[in-house]
Amino acid sequence: MAIFQQSGTAKKDSPAFGSDAPPPPAPARETPPPAVADFQTASPPAQTAAAPAPTPRPAAPASKESVIAADLTIEGKIEGSGDVRIAGRFKGDVNVQGNLTIEHGAKLNGGVRAKQVLVSGELEGNIESASLVELRDSAVLTGDLKAGSLTVSSGSKIRGHIECGWGDVKPAASGNARDKAANDKSSD
Repeated sequence: MAIFQQSGTAKKDSPAFGSDAPPPPAPARETPPPAVADFQTASPPAQTAAAPAPTPRPAAPASKESVIAADLTIEGKIEGSGDVRIAGRFKGDVNVQGNLTIEHGAKLNGGVRAKQVLVSGELEGNIESASLVELRDSAVLTGDLKAGSLTVSSGSKIRGHIECGWGDVKPAASGNARDKAANDKSSD
């Protein structure tokens, strides 16, 4: 391929290959130097200096939540280690090592064993063992309750026997807990 110069009008800055060549590079702009922070006057807090750098946690099994949607009605039994959220209707016992949440408008007919029980809907059954029970303003509980701690919001409704704040909550093996306590006192 031959390169021809145009007569008398060639410039040093013009491209050698005609109009298909890319334009010459723009002159380099002077960039300001990066900002420098002065951290010498600040001293780190005593706790931060003594605390080791956080180490990433091993891949622990994440607590998963199972949901019964608002438009579902299910009958059966729930057992497991994760959290359960009921937004629909469930008839049966719930025994989970995680948390149980009963949404506003939801209904559970059955016994409950869970780490924490948060009720905004309706529960018709006993809460046999929980470290924390929270009855929110729209909650309706019809049944007995045994928990380490109980929070009752204004507007909630309760009908049943309540035992809370007695440390480790363990369900009675059989019979009524009051009858068992009375038998223990009489044997002394």
